[in-house]
Amino acid sequence: MSDPVVSLRDLRRSFSQGGVTIDVLRGVNLEIRPGEIVALLGPSGSGKSTMLQAIGLLEGGFTGVIEIAGTEATKLSGDDRTALRRDHLGFVYQFHHLLPDFNALENVVLPQLVAGTDRKAAEARASELLTALGLAARLDHRPSQLSGGEQQRVAVARALANRPELVLADEPTGNLDEATADRVLEEFLKLVRGEGSSALIATHNERLALRMDRVVRLHEGVLV
Repeated sequence: MSDPVVSLRDLRRSFSQGGVTIDVLRGVNLEIRPGEIVALLGPSGSGKSTMLQAIGLLEGGFTGVIEIAGTEATKLSGDDRTALRRDHLGFVYQFHHLLPDFNALENVVLPQLVAGTDRKAAEARASELLTALGLAARLDHRPSQLSGGEQQRVAVARALANRPELVLADEPTGNLDEATADRVLEEFLKLVRGEGSSALIATHNERLALRMDRVVRLHEGVLV
């Protein structure tokens, strides 16, 4: 069996609020295998976003072990954590966070240029992904000229642009109406599977979670 893309062991995170300590993560253990798409279920405030931030190496304050592609991330320098994030992870959020002054193609090209990809190759890759998501006619449109569903499709393409081993998605369809959410999620899952990536998708929607390979639930700071 191949090694996990991500491995969490006894992951913990606490916050102090008004002199009271709140334990958000209380010993999370999880492994995600190559090509596996996992739904992370839990109500708002259960710690799903905190857990994704830990795996995404986006903030500190965690204890336990976070291994990304076989590398123990918590012991790395800031620069090495940035490189690990850039080379192995992709991100999709509830709100697309596209750059408003750049068109759809450019929004997907930019992270590739940051990673050192040649511009011509980056544009070809961006066009391929956006076309696969049904946006071939919208490549030169800025975010303000796109619908909510189209904007989120661009965000999906951007997340996959550098061929990450793991895509982290935090309520990726939570800002869309039900019909659009269904279409975007279906396209997202199809593209992730086609790329051979793994994904951890946080959602509170049980119906959408059932489309994924495995479902884990965050309850009182632990996975069940």
